[in-house]
Amino acid sequence: MTDGMNHLDEAGNVHMVDVGDKSVTRREATAVASVHMEPGTAARLFASDLPKGDALATVRIAAIQGAKRTSDLVPLCHPLVIDRVDVSVVAADHGADITVTVGTSGRTGVEMEAMTGASIGALTLYDMIKGIDRGASVGSVRLTAKSGGRSGTWARD
Repeated sequence: MTDGMNHLDEAGNVHMVDVGDKSVTRREATAVASVHMEPGTAARLFASDLPKGDALATVRIAAIQGAKRTSDLVPLCHPLVIDRVDVSVVAADHGADITVTVGTSGRTGVEMEAMTGASIGALTLYDMIKGIDRGASVGSVRLTAKSGGRSGTWARD
């Protein structure tokens, strides 16, 4: 390991971390992605009045799929058995927030799965509203909490 960067070997080459000796623990992570839109668009979204159909259900399914496919998209992520993915889409001052919580019992955390799920959910929401709100945008994607593993529990202030 080089300077605490565990994805680098002694020669500085990128590699996948060996988690085989880590203990299996219950792990959970929550991430949020924001989608900014016009107030009228948000009203239509939460009234289920969009031309493309049920955006909220589509976003939830996309976020779950995104979490499950993280290791296919992020090169150094381990394929994981995911025990659960919870997704919520809630109204916010800027439009909507997509919150994704991923849980597993494993040797490595699910932070990237939660963040990927939230990201894919946000991109899907953008796709569902872009026809009526070209100015919509995907805002920050952020980890809000994680638990389990050697580093324990962490939460964003």
